[in-house]
Amino acid sequence: MWSSRAVPVLFRFAIVLTTLTACSAAPEPSAPRPEAGPPAVDGAIARTASLEAEVEYTGTTLPTRQVALRSQVEGQILSMAVDVGDPVEPGQVVVRIDASLLEAAVAEAEAEVAARQAEVASREAEVSAAQTAVEEARLQLQQARSDAARLESLGQEGAVAGQAVEQARTQVSTAEQAVRAAQQQVQAQQQAVDAARRRVTAQQALVAQAQQRQRFATVTASTSGVVMARRAEPGDLAQPGGELLSVGDLSAIAVEVQVSELDLAALREGQAAQVRLDAFPDQVLTGSITEISPVADPEARLVPVEVTIPNPDGRVGSGLLARVSFEAANAERVVVPQTALDIGESEATLFVISAPFTDAAADAAGDNNLATVSARPVQLGDRADSRVEIVSGLAPGEFYVTRSSAPLTGGEQVRLSLISERP
Repeated sequence: MWSSRAVPVLFRFAIVLTTLTACSAAPEPSAPRPEAGPPAVDGAIARTASLEAEVEYTGTTLPTRQVALRSQVEGQILSMAVDVGDPVEPGQVVVRIDASLLEAAVAEAEAEVAARQAEVASREAEVSAAQTAVEEARLQLQQARSDAARLESLGQEGAVAGQAVEQARTQVSTAEQAVRAAQQQVQAQQQAVDAARRRVTAQQALVAQAQQRQRFATVTASTSGVVMARRAEPGDLAQPGGELLSVGDLSAIAVEVQVSELDLAALREGQAAQVRLDAFPDQVLTGSITEISPVADPEARLVPVEVTIPNPDGRVGSGLLARVSFEAANAERVVVPQTALDIGESEATLFVISAPFTDAAADAAGDNNLATVSARPVQLGDRADSRVEIVSGLAPGEFYVTRSSAPLTGGEQVRLSLISERP
């Protein structure tokens, strides 16, 4: 039998159990299921690229032109007007050398010219005297001939003795010899004058050389550029052929890299190249191949290749580490990720994204991420690293689907993901 105290407890337990049973058996209201929207796709712009692995070569930046300014005379350096890093222009005076000895050499050579010219004047006077002697000899010859003719006429008449006639003839012969001797003397003196004039010309050339050497005491820049090195200081003794300054043209920068003979066939002059400098890691410079050496290292089988990059602001200097890569010489094709392709048994298809989908519903919703896609059959080329060449069917600049959240069909509406490129 139940005790009177146990009945209320059992009654309360029955009420609670009944309540819990009723709650668990009550049907829950069903939540509304969202309608399925357009599939999400990742869009990308078609670009040309190369499947070949990019090979990087290292080199050092150099001026495209570097000139050594050397002394052409011996003398103490008086002053140097420029230092390393200073810009110079053609004709600018950069070094002055003591020219006192050179000035003395010029004065000595000029004095010797004056002496030679005096010698010419003396020789010319002798020629004039010899010509006067010729004229006198001719007058004497003329007189002797006149006297001989007169005596011969008298001799024929018997007015003078035959001996006088013979003496007159002898005087004519003597006068003729005197004329010839005087003429020979004129020729000899004229030759002496010519020789003296040649000596003057030779001495004048020595004067010009001495004056040129004197001008060499002032060293000027032969080209525009920047002083790359300073090899001497004021007070040093400059020697002929000794380097004083090095000037480099930094308006363009040359980088020489060593390329394996196996890669040489893919390179040509004028081919584009990308240059990265450790000094400017965020900048990529575009240059071109300006020279391919015809001579390779016979041991390492490496060929020097020169790449030139523009440097209009002079920011890139000499001696920097450069990393050079060459663009493919052949025409590149459009390359897409393999995930963008639906490859069937007979053909491959990818989906091209058309202009953004616009209708009243999209405009009302303010959704500008909607677009439509069209199926495009494409012809495939080589494959490498999950990338595929498109031989035909997709042009550079077209907008296509790289990945989709669901299978697609042509003409279907899609939603562009946040990571999609914007055409």
